Amino acid sequence: MAVIFSGIQPSGELTLGNYLGALRNFLEYQDTDECYYCIVNQHAITVPQDPKELFQNTRNLAALYLAVGLDPKKVTLFVQSEVPEHVKLGWIMQSISYVGELERMTQYKDKAQKRGESVPTALLTYPPLMAADILLYGTNYVPVGNDQKQHMELTRILAERFNRLFGETFVVPDIKIGEGGARVMSLQEPTKKMSKSDENQNATIRLLDAPDVIVKKLKRAQTDSDNCVRYDKENKPGISNLMGIYRAITKDSYEKIEEMYSGKGYGAFKGDIADLLVDTLKPIQDHYNELINSPELLDNILDEGAAKAHAKASEMYRKVELAMGLCRR
Repeated sequence: MAVIFSGIQPSGELTLGNYLGALRNFLEYQDTDECYYCIVNQHAITVPQDPKELFQNTRNLAALYLAVGLDPKKVTLFVQSEVPEHVKLGWIMQSISYVGELERMTQYKDKAQKRGESVPTALLTYPPLMAADILLYGTNYVPVGNDQKQHMELTRILAERFNRLFGETFVVPDIKIGEGGARVMSLQEPTKKMSKSDENQNATIRLLDAPDVIVKKLKRAQTDSDNCVRYDKENKPGISNLMGIYRAITKDSYEKIEEMYSGKGYGAFKGDIADLLVDTLKPIQDHYNELINSPELLDNILDEGAAKAHAKASEMYRKVELAMGLCRR
């Protein structure tokens, strides 16, 4: 049985891309592997956060994790800040990280450029904390997208470096790319990934969007002028993105989709995708509403998850202390 770890920041509502690209695949792992799913709220504070919003976003994300089908009897779902070993091991990972390798991280460079001279230290040092998140649980695999491969490579480097310096302690994790994952692109700029932080509200479908909002966003989705439903990612990125969404849900091939909509045009196709998404998201939204309106149930699940995660993490952290001599006895 492999150990799986994944974390998502509570910095905004999860998107259709999060669901089709990652969360849906998590359901397969929970039946066969030892899974730890973390709400990484301490990563979120690398950029300014409103405390009330962060508090609520943390609960909302926990409810969405469960609403998509994760079973708390099969997985460990918890909030990062409730397991103190994360930041404790994060500090140790900083002690064996080099400034140069942290400055080369693409996400740091992108975010630092936007901050001018006011760059929080945490923007530079959060990759070692991310490594700590993963290494605490003896993780074998981390389900990630291409945008996180650089962070995973650093995690592997730090694990190997620690093992070389202090003896075999950490499992060196591998990247796990879900076979059924779909890369969902922006509805307004289909050459870039759909993002929950996109300022253009029409670019992103969120899991909690109302049916009428989903319909409007799809109607406004950027396509092209020839009105032919045909998969051509390079020359027709907009319609190809919509076809990818349709395919991810129905499992139909691109050839079958092209045949089904031959001569029908984009209007009919967008209308059918809207209906498909509304039907797909309704049970998730219904379950979410049940959970978010049952605070005691949600808190019980998160309390149990934090206790299980702490038990596992504390064992690994003790090994680290012993290996480094950070102990009295």
